Amino acid sequence: MTIIRENRTAGILWMLATIFCFITLDAIMKHLMESYSLVQVTWGRFFFATIIAAVACGPRIVQLAATRHPRLQAVRSVLLMSTTGMFNAGIRTTPLATGTTIMFLSPILITLLSIPMLGEKVGLRRWMGILLGFTGALIVVRPWAEDMGGLGYGVLFLLVAALLNANYQIITRKVREDDPLTSLLYTAVAGAMVTSVIVPWFWSWPTALDWLLLAASGLAGGLGHLCIIRALRLAPASVVTPFTYSSLIWAVLFGFVIWGDWPDLWTWAGAALIISSGLYIFHRERKVHEDR
Repeated sequence: MTIIRENRTAGILWMLATIFCFITLDAIMKHLMESYSLVQVTWGRFFFATIIAAVACGPRIVQLAATRHPRLQAVRSVLLMSTTGMFNAGIRTTPLATGTTIMFLSPILITLLSIPMLGEKVGLRRWMGILLGFTGALIVVRPWAEDMGGLGYGVLFLLVAALLNANYQIITRKVREDDPLTSLLYTAVAGAMVTSVIVPWFWSWPTALDWLLLAASGLAGGLGHLCIIRALRLAPASVVTPFTYSSLIWAVLFGFVIWGDWPDLWTWAGAALIISSGLYIFHRERKVHEDR
């Protein structure tokens, strides 16, 4: 049995690499959706991610394909596929930084959903954190502002994506007995199979460059999952998870360089509240588990 020594610095670096991969994936998909359908772009992400997952599994692929939780893995795969589709639909018309900020609601929603789904108790302090996070989301979305156009479809898709992602992460907690590569394989293959059935009705033949970008989206997604597996092997989740908020930095940079988008003051303020809320809730949950 291989013993992996803890290395927190390396774990943090792997988590930062994870975030860079995922934001790169988001930026590629947003760019491709300017020329191709949502279904086709989502297909590319899962099809090429399946190749990456198969390579990562190597000769153990048959062994890793066996799961102790087939139903939960199926539900988890559907949730990730749905999250990806909704997120793609949202960022098609919404700045990448805004979409990333709205997705920061996921950890807050996880705490809220853990009450009915995991039977956890949430104290007054965590309820205050949840309220703070939703206040931040309200500031980002600003349904009352005329220049925001009210609750547009893009924002609604992103809110649904955040909710689906929270459910996906909760289900992921329930399949922890499976090898992480098993979970990666199931989500990639399921997404590729479903979208492959649908994509012929939405197909537009890509240029050579766009084929490379479709492949790059799968590569970025697959590598992102492999990086997070590595990060969590080298350092505790309590150490590396807060660094997921660095995604806002990359989202702002990509958004500005590619589309000329720059978040306004309200978006920054809302993001600060959501991030503060997420970090506080995460701290309280760790404290509660340590006290048990």
